[in-house]
Formats: sequence, structure tokens, C-alpha cells
Amino acid sequence: MPSAAERTRTLVQSTCSAALLVPGVESPLPWQNAPLARVLGEDGEVFLLLPSDAPAVRAATHAQDDELPAVLEVTDVAPLAVPNRVRGRARVSGWLTGAPGLAIEPGRMMLRLEVGEAAVDDLWGVGLVDPEEFAAATVDPVAPFEAELLQHLGAAHEDRVQALAGLLGERGATLRREGRRAVPLALDRFGLRVRFTGGRPFDARFDFPEPVDDVTSLRRALHALFRAASD
Repeated sequence: MPSAAERTRTLVQSTCSAALLVPGVESPLPWQNAPLARVLGEDGEVFLLLPSDAPAVRAATHAQDDELPAVLEVTDVAPLAVPNRVRGRARVSGWLTGAPGLAIEPGRMMLRLEVGEAAVDDLWGVGLVDPEEFAAATVDPVAPFEAELLQHLGAAHEDRVQALAGLLGERGATLRREGRRAVPLALDRFGLRVRFTGGRPFDARFDFPEPVDDVTSLRRALHALFRAASD
């Protein structure tokens, strides 16, 4: 099972939608709270690129050397249509300062979020993360191409995903009798999670024999999983 720190860092460093919130600073345009890009620094800080006229940028500029509290909220949504599509959320709170020397394009400003604490609430559960854990965590190697692979599985291998119910014993037999549709929901270095829709949604996780570390080993693990379901 991935640690809460790994899951949080994976979400923060992903392309999932995000919003930067500064207490007491409101924006009439919600999109102004969405960073154009985000990058993790060597010490675990989060660098956020925003339009230079964004309220958060103005607040950080006016705060100068004062500590400006802020929260980065990241929302992870399944790439395929399923009931309850939000897979998880991460919150990183800390202190915001400007980092203008890092912004290359005119009209944009880089801000630095020093992490004070972080939390994740996802398919694995709820977890709290301290700054040291966040800085030391690594990103799941499957994350960069997870969405593409899930969409491929759902479009080109729906029958194989459906057959995974056979690995669930009596529960799988019940799902088949009920005509439940299996949708690939999440993929990580530890395994594949499938949501059976129709009626009350049911999630099943199919773990790999060992964690994968690249796309080649991931494909081998998926093929082995589908072979086991077809036997």
C-alpha cells in the first residue's frame, strides 16, 4: 500500500485540477485561483505559476516578508465516467511567498508554498503528512500515463476488465449474475482498481504480485492479471 505521503505528493505533482486559497482573499473569477503549473522543489516546497494579476499573487506581493497562510487543494477525478467520479483530494497548507525570479513568461508570477502540513483523502483512506514526509516521498511511477492506460483498457479491453470478476469468487459470480459493468477506476504501481457499476457501486482491487516500476513491467503485470482471470 502506498504511504499517505506518496499519495499526496503524486496528486500534487499530477495534472489534476487544483486551486490555491488564501484566507481573507477572494477572487471574483474562480479560474484565477487555479495555478497554470506546479512544480515540486528539492526541499519539498511547491512552486505555483499564476497570472501576475491573480489575487493570490497580489496578496503575496503585499505581504512581502510576512508569512501569508495559504492552502493548495488538489482534486483527482477518474478519467472514465463512473458513479462518484472524484477519486481523491489532497490539501497542502503552508506559507506563501513570491518567487519572481523563477517566472519566465511576462504576465505570470511564480509563488512558493512552504509546506506546513498536508493531508489526503482518497480510495486508500485518509492520511496526514508532515513536511519531512512530503519532501522525502516519491511520485508513483505509473501516474504519468495512468489516465491514458485506463482509457485504453476501458475502450479496447472491456471484456478483459469484465472477466476480472472471476477472481472474486462467489462475490464475482453474484456481480456477473446481476449484470454489473466493470470500469477500470485506478491504476498504480501496486495494482488495478475496478468499479462495478449498476445498483450500489462496488470497488474491487486486484494487486500485482510485486510493485511495478515502469511501463514495461506494468504491461507484463496487467497481462498476467488478465491471464489469471481467463484460466
